[in-house]
Amino acid sequence: MFEHLNQQPADKILELMQLFRDDPRDNKVDLGVGVYKDADGHTPVMRAIKAAEKQLWEAETTKSYVGILGDGAFNSAMRTLILADSVAGDRLASAATPGGTGACRQAFELARFANPGVTVHVSAPTWPNHVSILKYLGLPTVEYRYFDNATRAVDFDAMAEDLKRAKKGDLVLLHGCCHNPTGANLTADQWGTVADILAETGATPMIDIAYQGFGDGLEEDALGTRLLASRLPELLIAASCSKNFGVYRERTGILIAVSETPAASKITQANLGFLNRQNFSFPPDHGARLVQMILDDDALRTDWRAELEEVRLGMLKLREDLAAELRQRTNSDRFDFIKDHRGMFSRLGATPEQVMAMRESHGIYMVGDSRINVAGLNARTVPILAEAIVAAGV
Repeated sequence: MFEHLNQQPADKILELMQLFRDDPRDNKVDLGVGVYKDADGHTPVMRAIKAAEKQLWEAETTKSYVGILGDGAFNSAMRTLILADSVAGDRLASAATPGGTGACRQAFELARFANPGVTVHVSAPTWPNHVSILKYLGLPTVEYRYFDNATRAVDFDAMAEDLKRAKKGDLVLLHGCCHNPTGANLTADQWGTVADILAETGATPMIDIAYQGFGDGLEEDALGTRLLASRLPELLIAASCSKNFGVYRERTGILIAVSETPAASKITQANLGFLNRQNFSFPPDHGARLVQMILDDDALRTDWRAELEEVRLGMLKLREDLAAELRQRTNSDRFDFIKDHRGMFSRLGATPEQVMAMRESHGIYMVGDSRINVAGLNARTVPILAEAIVAAGV
């Protein structure tokens, strides 16, 4: 039967990774893959994770299965981290998942369970994997405008206009802090307007959040998510621990659902358990256990927050340095948007031809829409990127 299989489209990020590996130049710069890197180009294991792993190794007595929804202590700790007290606990259902992608997949399937005719509204741009999963599941999508390529900022008037087209029974996929691949984020006031629009249309929002703590701080970065949870009857949250805990390969994620009533929440919880059972049965536990240990231990949590703040401030410094370097080289402020963006990503606004020119002339590797991973820079490579941007005429 395998002779009837069709070739699947190649993943552009994986292709870019291979091109970078094959490039023999010593001064090449990888800004494509969305993984945090330190100044030496290394993705470190966080101090608190190492400490928790040591404690777990000494104390763990079994590798037996955890519950179908994952460990309850992990679910509780993550719900508190993301939502605090913004919504009553008896309105919350949750299930551990294999990473944030697993949470997104489960969320889309849950939405289809609830409304087989669901339409999913996605931002332009969103992550390719969102669209790929939705297409695979056969769910229709509608784009809403998000990014203004001229200003490199959120085109909020257009976004608000498009969101008003959503209707009750639809799912509106939103990006949490630092999550949109452009690096442009909603302000607090804009989140409030989004909440107003969704309350009026009756559409259900879903927030994909993977970078809490990378933008303006742990509490600040949860503002939009908490605001929607406090004001709307329903909300889905797909969260990942890969970035802010650095446990990429442990595939640690969670899907949280806010229902309108406690009774509805119990039914939602049962459906989350059913979906876990159908798709992968018991979720992975090692990364979840480490995250739970850190969040529930004062000393580990304090050290984790301190290192996360070091990461956040380091990325802000790289943004400021790159914007300053470009300001000096161009004698203009047109690249100041880089320091205004938050998190790991920024979209430079370069054409595919300019992206290719930067790769060929300076060994700068970024995806074709000119999204860069700011965390892939360091003090040595900031001037190299700035020189490439100016030489390409961006």
